[in-house]
Amino acid sequence: MFFSFKRHQQYPLSEGIPPADRMSAVLAVSLGVCMASLDTAIANTALPTMAHDLLTSESRSVWVVSSYQLAMVCALLPAASLGEIIGHRRIAMSGLILFTIASLACGLAPSLEWLVVARVLQGLGAAGIMGVNGAMLRFIYPAHSLGKGMGVNAIVVGLSFAAGPTAASIILSMASWHWLFLVNVPIGILACVLGRGSLPVTLRSNRPFDSISAMLCAGFLAMVVFTLNEAAHAANWTPVFIDIAITLALLLILLKRQAGDPAPLLAIDLLRKPIFALSAATAICTFSTQALAFIALPFMFQSMFGYSQVETGFLITPWPVMVAMFAPIAGRLSDKYQAGWLSGLGLGVLALGMALLATMPGQPSVFDISWRMAICGAGFGFFQSPNVRTLMSSAPPGRSGGASGMVGTVRLLGQSIGAALVAACFNISTVEGAVLAIWMGAGFACLASVASFSRLKYSDTQGTMSKKL
Repeated sequence: MFFSFKRHQQYPLSEGIPPADRMSAVLAVSLGVCMASLDTAIANTALPTMAHDLLTSESRSVWVVSSYQLAMVCALLPAASLGEIIGHRRIAMSGLILFTIASLACGLAPSLEWLVVARVLQGLGAAGIMGVNGAMLRFIYPAHSLGKGMGVNAIVVGLSFAAGPTAASIILSMASWHWLFLVNVPIGILACVLGRGSLPVTLRSNRPFDSISAMLCAGFLAMVVFTLNEAAHAANWTPVFIDIAITLALLLILLKRQAGDPAPLLAIDLLRKPIFALSAATAICTFSTQALAFIALPFMFQSMFGYSQVETGFLITPWPVMVAMFAPIAGRLSDKYQAGWLSGLGLGVLALGMALLATMPGQPSVFDISWRMAICGAGFGFFQSPNVRTLMSSAPPGRSGGASGMVGTVRLLGQSIGAALVAACFNISTVEGAVLAIWMGAGFACLASVASFSRLKYSDTQGTMSKKL
């Protein structure tokens, strides 16, 4: 049955949930992950139109993206930790409900201020979804199929973010930008219904929730994103240096408080593992590249080349199409070959594609743009699945929640860095800002490739942990 009424039963971790419930549970998780990831990128294509309609500048309109990322990045790790204590199911369902309500508020926004506040609430809901989705899959799939579940989840995340501009173009061809958010309402309701009927009750930890550490962690990560955005818009650097001091102070207090904790909220224990740290660095640099591209390209295509916002989304479509083609191939190859090679080679191709985009002719044809976007998508497609697998498999089973939270956190940090750098590029030059951002993306892709290849000497650790999982 698609809907099962064996609700809220707890099953052994190694067995997963019965196949009758698994389809609807996976669909509920996937719909939530898809919405949360899609909304990181879906507004990018319409930013020029939003800036015009809401009577604001292009650089200020980037807050529509950054506010969502800021809220999500600061709440991800606390949500993951709380899920280990009160149950991942409760966090996932709460996140779905809040995200759906906030999407309605975004769609009704009459001003930039309203939209930014609604996007913050939407980001908090997304944190509930993304903070526990990886850990949730461990209770949905049996142990022998966990890799398949992680692969599906990685593909959903990668494709959803990459498909944002395409989805935006389809919606914008029929309706106003408000429907970019309103479309989430029926999907969110469906995910809530499916989740309520099929998501399993998960194991809970007896440890108390460290609310002080959670606030310190949220504050630290929020200040990282806020400082990045303040630096991007700064005319006076004194406030930025104050923000940096506050950020470092919060980090030092958090590290001191969690010293000796076997399961710290900010997973320093996992970051001490070289392969985990290098995989995290690879993800941060790669998602910075993608954010730089997906925020800057709409401005380039519309302002420099004269394409409409609908045409812009379709011009970006080759990227997600190639991700869809190559991500499953990379996932299967990661069972046989080291992620360092797969991701490293793919990210080298991504760097090449970004450089080719930055050097396009003054009036490029659709073909000129499309084949360059396809190269970028093919390179990115070889990154996501192997990298997520490495992050999850290099963590002990007992730290799956912390690893899941870190997977989402490093992705959002990368996207936040990219968004802030786009704003900085536009502050440097309104005319050439988009091209400068694309060149920065090429540089970050090169750094990501180097970080990925650096993992090769730790490949034995990955293989051992994969077998244990």
